[in-house]
Amino acid sequence: MTHFNRLNLAALAAEGYNGMAAVETYLHGAFDLKLLSLVKLRASQINGCAFCLHMHYEEARKAGDTPARLNLLPAWEELRMFSDKERAALKWAEALTHIATDRAEDETYAEVKAHFTDKEMSDLTIAIAMINAWNRIAISMRFLHANDKPAE
Repeated sequence: MTHFNRLNLAALAAEGYNGMAAVETYLHGAFDLKLLSLVKLRASQINGCAFCLHMHYEEARKAGDTPARLNLLPAWEELRMFSDKERAALKWAEALTHIATDRAEDETYAEVKAHFTDKEMSDLTIAIAMINAWNRIAISMRFLHANDKPAE
C-alpha cells in the first residue's frame, strides 16, 4: 500500500524522489542515528507533519532513545537530559526550520559549530534541509498515516 494520498511522487517524479532517498541513505551512513532521528523529530514537530512524526519517533526508539526524552523534546531547552551536542543540533534544527524568522544568525552558527566538525556540521545542515523538504512533501501530498483511523 502506498502512503501517497494525492500524487504518487515516487512514480511521477521518480528520479527526483529517488535522489532524495539517496541523500537519506548517505545521511544514515554518515550520522549517529539517535541524533539524526532526534533532529528529524524536532523539525517534524515544528512543521506539524504527522507522518514524519510517527516515522522518526519509531526510528529514534530503534536507535535507543527513550519515550521520556522523545515526549519532552519540545521542551528540550529546559531539560538536562539532552547532551550539549544534542542541544546544539536541536538549536540548529530550529534555526533552519524557522529560517524565515530566525535567519540562522552568526551567533547561533558559532554556538552550534563549537560541537561539530566541519563535516558533521555539513551533514547536520543537509539532514535538516532534507527533513524540511520531506515534511513539505508529506504534508502537501497528504501522506497517509497507517495509524490514522476515525475517532470513535
